[in-house]
Amino acid sequence: MMSFTKTEIVKKILLYYLKLGYKSAYVAALDALMLLLAVYVAYALRFTLFIEDVHLANFLTAAVLFPSFVVFSLAAGGSYRTLWPCASIEEYCRMLKWYAAGALAFLLVWFVLHMAFSRAVVAMFLLFGIAFLTLERAMWKLAYVTRKSGHSKTKRAVIIGAGEAGTMLARDLMRNNCGITPVCFVDDNPALRGMSVASLKVAGATGDLREIIVANGAELALIAMPSAPGEKIKRLISMLDGLGVEVRILPSLINIADGRVSVSSLRPVRLEDLLRRDPVKLGSPDVATLVKGKTVLVTGAGGSIGSEVCRQVLAAAPERLLALGHGEHSLYLLLESLSQAGSAQRVIPVVADIADERTMTSVFRKYMPDVVFHAAAHKHVPLMEENPREAMRVNAYGTYVLASLAGEYGAERMVMISTDKAVRPTSVMGATKRIAERLLFNVQKKYPGTLYMAVRFGNVLGSRGSVVPKFEQQIKNGGPVTVTHKDMKRYFMLIPEAVSLVLQAGTMGKGGELFVLDMGEPVNITEMAETLIRLHGYEPYRDIQINFTGIRPGEKLYEELFYDPAHVDRTTNEKIFLARPVPEKESLLPKVEELLDEWATGGIPEEEMKAAILTLSDNGQ
Repeated sequence: MMSFTKTEIVKKILLYYLKLGYKSAYVAALDALMLLLAVYVAYALRFTLFIEDVHLANFLTAAVLFPSFVVFSLAAGGSYRTLWPCASIEEYCRMLKWYAAGALAFLLVWFVLHMAFSRAVVAMFLLFGIAFLTLERAMWKLAYVTRKSGHSKTKRAVIIGAGEAGTMLARDLMRNNCGITPVCFVDDNPALRGMSVASLKVAGATGDLREIIVANGAELALIAMPSAPGEKIKRLISMLDGLGVEVRILPSLINIADGRVSVSSLRPVRLEDLLRRDPVKLGSPDVATLVKGKTVLVTGAGGSIGSEVCRQVLAAAPERLLALGHGEHSLYLLLESLSQAGSAQRVIPVVADIADERTMTSVFRKYMPDVVFHAAAHKHVPLMEENPREAMRVNAYGTYVLASLAGEYGAERMVMISTDKAVRPTSVMGATKRIAERLLFNVQKKYPGTLYMAVRFGNVLGSRGSVVPKFEQQIKNGGPVTVTHKDMKRYFMLIPEAVSLVLQAGTMGKGGELFVLDMGEPVNITEMAETLIRLHGYEPYRDIQINFTGIRPGEKLYEELFYDPAHVDRTTNEKIFLARPVPEKESLLPKVEELLDEWATGGIPEEEMKAAILTLSDNGQ
């Protein structure tokens, strides 16, 4: 004969009860039963355990009307579409609101019909009703937790950050069977020390992190500080070094678009987390005014920068977005990602080469764009050293074609995305981007009705051709990681941050401006490689080697953002600077066309063309 312990019997009862919580009909029936019980207990406490005949009619009336009104109200509020074993505090609050609505409806009927109920009885069964409904749902939560503990082995986790994001994460962890059990918070706010947040104790400050991890037997450290700068994240990672705990992190606020935090938001620490700066506010009202209800053209739309421009522009509700690119596959991927996000309805894909004047003319004639964001360019430095004419054709001449058509067809403004490599350029790529800037300001004189501006910034993490994906692949292959020079430094930004600032700079321009984004401090590439290796769980120079291959043609050890910092002004945005361009004395276009023609006819050797491009690019600004 099978026998069970008391604990096993209780668990079986709880698990059977748990099944009822997933079916709305059973939940409604149990609610009605609980409300009926509330009425009975109220009468029993006020009068007697066995209701006398004198009160029986009133009791029966209340026992029918009160549960009916409340259950109907809860049903109208969608309470019975909630899976109560997995419910959140928000759903309990919603239940309380609709319970109050049902109770109020009952009270109105009571007053209107002058029912002979005792006020004390009514007050008691209203209070008992919500208490019993809450207890009923709490039992489902208990049964759910019991099932989780009996069926899954979970990892103990310490949550670093007891703010809003940490609280939301803790609650999501506790109501989802995801294999992670939060045990406590760590937070530097002295007011929270020893307090309980989301049912978890704040065990101490980050200075005590190692001791707290060890004392709680934690296997996971969850960093829940989306607004924390990279330096703080880096310090926390270094404090955990050697403990053997897995570290996961919530992305920065700039990447949590809807502001909602959940278990699915957690991911391993990436390099971009260590390079975070103060968060940038996305969705500026000025940007919305710039593009709302208008036709916006984005060139290079399939690239990493162009695709993010498309996403942020679409968020500001343009009438339509022309996503123009030369590569059909990259445009296809962009459209797929926008479709998944539900944002592709107003997007018109255009496959075209910006230096093809005839094709671009037809695009402008057909769609008449109001605003142009120009992100198309050849940007790979060593490749452009081998292909100087193509760099000149696309980067310089293509920009001129686009700018001229924007003016000719009455566009309101054109924003060109430039690069820090255009400052005192030593590469063909940088020189052609500098020439593009100068051509843009040439066109401004010809079409004063269109506002032209250029925005310079450095490297962006995650862009195609960036050094970071290359390092990631080399580490995945077991090394070595190749760095050109141990002292090489570069400026880095996150793509959403850079694009947001580009759009905001675009709202400031009055025509002929050169904006420069605040890139923060330059990053040593060797230190970046070492950090990436450690983030993958290896030790640099021991597990993964770093080889120095020498500076490639056209590269510089350091990049600059300005020709002359004395000719730089601040703007209303502290992260956007305004460089004052030196006025152009004559148009560069004839010289650009001459170079392109000479190369096409074989009239100029490659090295001479490179030298001519570098000479043409420099006018000291």
